[in-house]
Amino acid sequence: MAEEEEGVARTEKVIRIQRVFINLLDSYSSRNIGKFLSNCVAGASLEVPEEEEEEDESGSALPEAPSFKLKEGTFQIVGTISTPEAPGPNFALETYSDISREELLMHLLECDVIVYNITENPEQVEEAIWAVSALNEEVGHFEKRKVFILVSTVMTWARTRPLDPDDNEIPFTEEDYRRRKHHPHFLDHINAEKMVLKFGKTAKKFATYVVAAGLQYGVEGGILHFFLKLAWLGEIPALPVFGDGSNVIPTIHVLDLAGVIQNLIDHMPKSRYLVAVDESVQTLEDLVKCISKNIGPGKTVKVPQENVFLTKDLTQESIDHLLVNLRMEAICLKENFNMRWVAQTGFVENINNILREYKQSRRLLPIKVCILGPPAVGKSSISDVLTRYYRLHHVKLKDVISEAIAKLEAAVAPKYGGEVDEEGEEEEEENVEDAQELLDGVKESMEQNSGRLEDQYVIRFIREKLRSMPCRNQGYILDGFPKTYDQAKDLFSQDDEEEEEIRGKISPFDKLIMPEFVCALDASDEFLKFRVMNLPESLVAGTHYSQDRFLRSLSNYRDINTEDETVLNYFDEVEIHPIHIDVEKLEDAENRLAIKRLIKEIGEPRNYGLTDEEKAEEERRIAEEVLAKEAAVKAAHERKEAKERAEKIARWEEWNKRLEEVKREERELLQAQSAPLRNYLMAYVMPTLMQGLSECCKVRPEDPVDFLAEYLFKNNPATQ
Repeated sequence: MAEEEEGVARTEKVIRIQRVFINLLDSYSSRNIGKFLSNCVAGASLEVPEEEEEEDESGSALPEAPSFKLKEGTFQIVGTISTPEAPGPNFALETYSDISREELLMHLLECDVIVYNITENPEQVEEAIWAVSALNEEVGHFEKRKVFILVSTVMTWARTRPLDPDDNEIPFTEEDYRRRKHHPHFLDHINAEKMVLKFGKTAKKFATYVVAAGLQYGVEGGILHFFLKLAWLGEIPALPVFGDGSNVIPTIHVLDLAGVIQNLIDHMPKSRYLVAVDESVQTLEDLVKCISKNIGPGKTVKVPQENVFLTKDLTQESIDHLLVNLRMEAICLKENFNMRWVAQTGFVENINNILREYKQSRRLLPIKVCILGPPAVGKSSISDVLTRYYRLHHVKLKDVISEAIAKLEAAVAPKYGGEVDEEGEEEEEENVEDAQELLDGVKESMEQNSGRLEDQYVIRFIREKLRSMPCRNQGYILDGFPKTYDQAKDLFSQDDEEEEEIRGKISPFDKLIMPEFVCALDASDEFLKFRVMNLPESLVAGTHYSQDRFLRSLSNYRDINTEDETVLNYFDEVEIHPIHIDVEKLEDAENRLAIKRLIKEIGEPRNYGLTDEEKAEEERRIAEEVLAKEAAVKAAHERKEAKERAEKIARWEEWNKRLEEVKREERELLQAQSAPLRNYLMAYVMPTLMQGLSECCKVRPEDPVDFLAEYLFKNNPATQ
């Protein structure tokens, strides 16, 4: 009876605890812990779930109850954030940034539970030590008991000697925490642990706990995000395993770590030091192989351990976690807590749920598009633009067939060297035989059909391409295929589909490869013929745009799409209604309006976006384009000025030339007009005038003009 009353009292005391402080709510670990606790009712973990088998896959401990009751009873989350300009998380009641230690202490005193997470940011260790010390000094002013939880890391155990020198597989437990030896890079962490445990022993109103968490994974990815991103991008043939990969890494799902903290707040166990790890015993190689198999290229390669230090995306703390070799077991979690595990058996066993969380939290969802239409309508050009914009894989029929044949030829080619076990050798021989049989069938089909491949092979190769990991991760643009109803049905149907359908029912389809968007481009025959006629000869040569082939392809397309069952009818039946775009009405030769509409229909890209290097390259390219444009404008302006200057000089020279010609003509005209006058003067005037002048010079009269006039009057030949 006394025990029941004590349990009720404890429950009431726990339910009163509602305000929880968590540092750095905008970091990976603290954000997920805070979000989890904001959905948890205080004291909920004291009740054992009746049906654990029907727990939500997300691992949330959110009980089914009316929303107003949840708001009344859930933890109120407050905390700090590292970026003042960024908005605080929506689950947090209050957030603080750039505040003094005095202000921070006032906020800590307002809380019932203080959680300091030092697993991600080493700089927070000093603040955590200050916080627990400052709170310890204020214990005398506490109205009720406060709980301080330090979320540390198992790296403070990294150099601990084995419990049995002859058996390294015996795991450490919470009971061995006094034996722990820290990794050299985690000296501050173990000092913080000791300080927190010390203060918890001296004050009754101040309970302190240390949680040594394993390598955290889940949701956005944690430290393993480095491998997840490499695998998802698919840019390398094999994921790297640093060293031999045999080191055992203690791990825990970040939401399970949040569940540990929830249980710790509710139960307040006697043990002040807790280990938070799942039940798995997995090596680095196990983790990387699992990631590669389920989301990546399917292969791993062992690289020298020193290569990990050349990786820009991994911090020193992350590297230390990946290289640790430690076996741990969480006894307290099993014996005292009512955990609702998300990944109790570890990363590998729960990889499907973990990948689902990872893709959803980072919005890495594939975009699958199928673009159909008559020849020359612009399918490939639009596909190229969308492929670059969304960073997808452009699936073209010709390329897929060539790639598939090349793979088959490589598979059947003789291989030399390498040690293979008997089972592997037998399996390889079977694969070679299957590849050879398929390759022979493909070649025979192409010989019998004048180089064309039968639908059964085409559909098989396209299906394999769409089911490949890159297309499953990022998505694809399927260009111009399928062309008929039957092709679409065979391509997208499930493998176990029954051949005979029930009339009136939709046949099952493969959701993994079925396109999310279907675009049906169209235009009139006259428009398409005009477009092909105006293509440069260099583009037409060697393609199906030659006159005979183009007209034949266009005629076949029209014949196929006048039947009752067309490829577009198939997509309508499976309720993926095509986006119809009439290219002719848009009057846009470069299809920019069609692309703009498709981007609007499809939405924003769902990928990582550009890396820092790609952003720098893009900025450099844009800057070069701007400079090139400015240089072109300047050169054009200079050419225009030079041309105008040359034209001005030419006009000036032409004007001067014409002016000289006019003057010459005037002189010649004047000479021509003055000749009769000169002759007349020389004949009738000049002889008498010269005689008069000569006589005047001899006589030298006082009035020479009067003398000359008198002389001319007397000697006028006309009067004599």
